[in-house]
Amino acid sequence: EEMVGEVLNVMKDLAKEGMTMVIVTHEMRFAKEVGDRIFFIDGGNIVEKGTPKEVFENPKHPRTKDFLSKVL
Repeated sequence: EEMVGEVLNVMKDLAKEGMTMVIVTHEMRFAKEVGDRIFFIDGGNIVEKGTPKEVFENPKHPRTKDFLSKVL
């Protein structure tokens, strides 16, 4: 758990410096804080994409809504 926190902090710092990254994560708070664009993938398909505000505050796809209701 401590190691995960350290890695996430390094990634936050890199994002603040402008580094482009593609990150696959189940850490939704991290994705919301650091991401410019969020892609929600279900069954290998992108079912939702948008800014963190769009995806987290107004998800359109039922699978996204269901997932976020369980993890946030």
